[in-house]
Amino acid sequence: MLTIFFVKNTRYASGATIQILLFGVIAISLKKVCPSAHTVCEIVNARWGRTAHKTFLFFAFCANIIVTSMLLLGGAATVEALTGMDYRLASFLIPWGVILYTSAGGLKATFLASYIHTVVIFLVLVIMIFVVYIKYFSSDLIYKFLDKTVNYSEEECQAIYSADGTVATTFYDADTYACGPVPKNYDGSYLTMISADGLMFGVINIIGNFGTVFVDQSYWQSAIAARPSSAAKGYLLGGIVWFAIPFSLATSLGLASTALMLPITASEAGSGLVPPAVAQHLLGNAGAVLILIMLFMAIVSTGSAESIAVSSLVAYDIYREYINPNATGKQILWVSRVVIVVFGLCMGAFSLALYEIGLNLGWVYLFMGCVIGSAVAPLWFLLNWKGASGKGAVIAAWSGLALALGTWIAAALIQSGELTVDALGSNEVMLSGNLVAIFSSAIIHVVYSKTVDPTDYDFAELDKNITLVEQDLSGLGVEEHDPVELDKSFKWITRRGYLLTLVLAVIWPLSSVPAGVFSEYYFAFWVLISVIWGFGAATVITVLPLTESSEEIGAVLAGMGCGSKKETEEPIEEKIAVADVEKPVSIIETEPVVAPPVIDDDKFVPEDSDEEVDC
Repeated sequence: MLTIFFVKNTRYASGATIQILLFGVIAISLKKVCPSAHTVCEIVNARWGRTAHKTFLFFAFCANIIVTSMLLLGGAATVEALTGMDYRLASFLIPWGVILYTSAGGLKATFLASYIHTVVIFLVLVIMIFVVYIKYFSSDLIYKFLDKTVNYSEEECQAIYSADGTVATTFYDADTYACGPVPKNYDGSYLTMISADGLMFGVINIIGNFGTVFVDQSYWQSAIAARPSSAAKGYLLGGIVWFAIPFSLATSLGLASTALMLPITASEAGSGLVPPAVAQHLLGNAGAVLILIMLFMAIVSTGSAESIAVSSLVAYDIYREYINPNATGKQILWVSRVVIVVFGLCMGAFSLALYEIGLNLGWVYLFMGCVIGSAVAPLWFLLNWKGASGKGAVIAAWSGLALALGTWIAAALIQSGELTVDALGSNEVMLSGNLVAIFSSAIIHVVYSKTVDPTDYDFAELDKNITLVEQDLSGLGVEEHDPVELDKSFKWITRRGYLLTLVLAVIWPLSSVPAGVFSEYYFAFWVLISVIWGFGAATVITVLPLTESSEEIGAVLAGMGCGSKKETEEPIEEKIAVADVEKPVSIIETEPVVAPPVIDDDKFVPEDSDEEVDC
């Protein structure tokens, strides 16, 4: 794991970005055909019926559980390594940071807090880039260290990883520590994109992240809440900006861990401990604190989105659909709050169970595509292919899962002759399960829809089958129904999304192949790109939301300044459009709401009014 940390995380960056770019296409498709939806499973039910609804509800829950498990597995391991806190205690304490503010503030709080969390994450990222490549080292120094590392003999490695610098007291294991040539890498080098294990990880990464994006309700609820134009640009820009995190971290902290020969084991690397180890080594306790802050921001931001996603699925797709069809907004709100607390506590226990049986963050990450990969193709067809059969979707999802798990187990037996955590977690075994999951499902669904159950669905009927809570229409503005704007946004995101996917997933990796082992100048250019991308992404994600919302922020500040002035004689209620009255379910739900950066200035003034809003 550690020996190809750089290659894997670079491929992870590109492989996990393209799904965000392509999901922008789904986001606009959703706005075109089903703007009233609350959850992805609600859309499945509206088009394909209850059997499909229950099927994809299962896969949606699996996606949320897997993502949250990885958060807690990596988070608890890092907290234990940096603070000494027992892993078990950390597994139960971490969810409370999510539970408290999510249950109180819900989706709106998530949108507002995510900006602050992201800014802090990028601030720490920029600091780490600065520390590695400006304060302590340079690209030339890191290059020389890495070149020296791969030339060590086994005896030299044994002496390096020993108690007193002698072979007699060595604890070196070639499969555990990074020293000497890298197996399956071109010329045994770290500085190359030609890596067998790296390529396998890249494919697994792409498949698994298609599952954790397309099947995860948290992405759908963000698409539901945003305006079409904002969703298109947001997912595209978000994918480009997010790319900087794994790319820049792998190039800085990832390579520094190997260049400095830190005694990090493969198991520790698989638990996500490379960045905290390097940060603490370079900056001492300050580095540990920075990584803990970065970790907490990431866990709270993603964890809150996952909690709200699960609460929405339970509230809308279980409680309202099967238990209380006439549920009011207050009842749905109460159910959602209860689910957030219960889910957080259950996930703490579940992550602890995974840890006790020997599964870490890396293992679960490789495995996720085997479980949820078979749901990807049907959900893509859900909004983009009128010929997609509902029965075919159900058969494809379950058959793909069964075939994937069967292939995964068979591959482990063929390769190792046994079924152990290590045997089931090898790249070759995980790759076979992931490939079968996503491709078998797509083939089965297409063949069944074309030959057994041909369908010609009318997407104009889809939104009519969505039941609103108390017939609330807030958030469904004119833009959500304007076909011209929707088509414009769809063409915009489709062209750019597909192009950037091609660049990141195909052109960029292939362009690095002729370089073989990176030269010193090529590596310096690579580092320069990562530094510019990291600093640029930090600037964009910090400044752009403030710039776009400058008028709204100014209005809020002006309103706060008016607090000491006398109220006007005209009641404020008369200035609020009827359709914009706050929804009954206003805290924890996924009714279409408008994220702060894209609030319409005219929303609070009737269109026929010429009056200016002032103090």
